[in-house]
Amino acid sequence: MKRIGLIGGMSWESTAVYYRRLNEQVREALGGLSSADIVLRSVNFSEIVALQKAGDWDAAARALGQVARELEQAGAEMVLICTNTMHLLADQVQASVGIPLIHIADVTGEAVRAAGCRRPLLLATQYTMEKEFYRRRMEESFGLDVLVPEAQERLQVHEVIFSELCCGIIRPDSKQRYLDIVEKGRAAGADSVILGCTEIGLLVSAEDFAFPTFDSTLIHADAAVRLSLGEGAATADVALLVH
Repeated sequence: MKRIGLIGGMSWESTAVYYRRLNEQVREALGGLSSADIVLRSVNFSEIVALQKAGDWDAAARALGQVARELEQAGAEMVLICTNTMHLLADQVQASVGIPLIHIADVTGEAVRAAGCRRPLLLATQYTMEKEFYRRRMEESFGLDVLVPEAQERLQVHEVIFSELCCGIIRPDSKQRYLDIVEKGRAAGADSVILGCTEIGLLVSAEDFAFPTFDSTLIHADAAVRLSLGEGAATADVALLVH
């Protein structure tokens, strides 16, 4: 079993989901008292958010690169950035270490394509929905036509993530707003939905939608387990992740 390195804390609410999922999947695969070999470095999210708001992505890249090196020094044989947004810096983080970084957009994009979907609606932070790093990677690598909500809806999705989900707050009215936004996207031609922020699965899940739903957190964690157990990381286990 290869050791999994997690850059967590962004937020710790979703990092806890990663930890549980990794261990559940290893136990399911190996049985008994088996659990994942994990080294976790959890950052202070408030410091990262301050860099995001300031647009100081270079400083953020240096910070996460240092964390990745610490994980490698602790014996990690792969690294995961436990947040979609900070994959904006994935290339810089990968360049800072000699172990593979499992890119969340790659494994999620592969899951979408493998399920036969082509026009997913992306729900995420404004950074992920509006900057090109995530959508362009999916479009160029997997031939997807990634849709995003309208501007006001993107703001609403973003605010729920940071002011509620990252703080452990789950509100029925916010869930209904997400459901409405997804339904509007489906009516506009989306054939699936990507939960493209690692906290969104705390609010909604595949059971809430009538079309394929891809939870990037679970897909990412499952890819790490496959690589850890020597099964490769490229293809997501769609049966476990799609409604």
